[in-house]
Amino acid sequence: MAVELKQEKNVLESPALKSAISKATFRLMPMLVILYIVAFLDRTNVGFAEAALEMDRGITAGAYALGAGIFFIGYAIFEIPSNLMMKKVGAKFWLARIAITWGIVSACFAFVQGDTSFIALRFLLGVTEAGLFPGVIMYLAEWFPNKHRVKMFAIFYLAQPFSQVIGSPLSGWLINIGDQVPGVHGWQVMFFVEGSMAVVAGIFAFFLLIDGPQKAKWLSQQEKDALTDAMKQEDSIKKETGPSGVMAALSSGRVWYFTIIYFCLQIAVYGVTFYLPQQVAQLTGQKVGMAVGLLAAVPWFFGMFACILVGRYATTVIRRRVLGTWLFVSTGLCIIGSAWAGANSLPALGIIFITLAVCSFLAIGPITWSYPTAFLTGTAAAAGIGLINSLGNLGGFVAPILRTNINETFASDSGAMGIVALGILPFVAAVMMWGTRRFKSKADDLLEK
Repeated sequence: MAVELKQEKNVLESPALKSAISKATFRLMPMLVILYIVAFLDRTNVGFAEAALEMDRGITAGAYALGAGIFFIGYAIFEIPSNLMMKKVGAKFWLARIAITWGIVSACFAFVQGDTSFIALRFLLGVTEAGLFPGVIMYLAEWFPNKHRVKMFAIFYLAQPFSQVIGSPLSGWLINIGDQVPGVHGWQVMFFVEGSMAVVAGIFAFFLLIDGPQKAKWLSQQEKDALTDAMKQEDSIKKETGPSGVMAALSSGRVWYFTIIYFCLQIAVYGVTFYLPQQVAQLTGQKVGMAVGLLAAVPWFFGMFACILVGRYATTVIRRRVLGTWLFVSTGLCIIGSAWAGANSLPALGIIFITLAVCSFLAIGPITWSYPTAFLTGTAAAAGIGLINSLGNLGGFVAPILRTNINETFASDSGAMGIVALGILPFVAAVMMWGTRRFKSKADDLLEK
């Protein structure tokens, strides 16, 4: 046993492996980040068009909430099939296909005519984007050892805050510019331009992504072998301790455990994201546009630093568990705090609470995904990761509907009760994250090396 552990340690500490990881990070991560920047932008830019769609196309608050959320129904239905297809045809082709088709659908939002077309396009956007996020998670789990994986996930997660740092002002600017063009509305220009960006990104992804270390021309043979050996070592442990095959993954208690945690996280993420422009506008008393876009970018700007810091620090099981637990607690407290600030007309404090909430839930994501990728491999990974992401993302369907219904039941000018409702579930996730100490496996021993 001592000899086996020593051999595992030698594989993980070899200079060739470190060099391979460094090169893979430089070559792959920028393209993956760009893909998710555009995806998150196209997924959430509807927040900037909410008021304009109501005015120009008569889309009601109920239809907007349903449309914002129904994205995740289409997303959930096609998530696992998409992941399984990626295993067959390769990440390079499949991720490019996803980006191009969702970009086309996103651009079509420029031609929305009413409630029906808006809801239908939101559903189709979910269908076409299904598989991107879990596909990238699975792709990174095949390229990077667990010891380095949270850092890679954190780099990937930078796309969320970065998309809002540049996307919020960009969306506001495109709306302002579009409003000056005769015959069109600003929101139409925003949807068309940002949808076209996804198509371009998908084309580039096809040429820049690589299906596995052995196909990477920019790695030496020694580096290819070192990275392949490290990943084979992890896979052998996953096969010993994790579920094998699609059905085993779908019935795994651990998979469902992390599905619930991720659902609670997504309630917070999308409950804040979908309504952030409107909440900032309400706090500051301004109309949604460039100024609100810049203010809405502030939380995401600081969120980038939170991702980087957590990614560098969360390198052991204990650190991941403790950080994850407290970050969930922080998320819940700060969301509730932002509701209190809004109800008491304290805009500066409201922005601070929103910023801290965004920093907290962004930093949790990479930690959360480090757990299932430590025990899932092969088709079990495709199915398990797909299940966690698809059902977890239904939090994005529930969040706007929950918030709208609570606000209609407990009506107020600030809509504080709807926000408070979104801040409760992160506390459930905090308890469950702390409960992961019950999950002990050989993969944890490998991580501690």
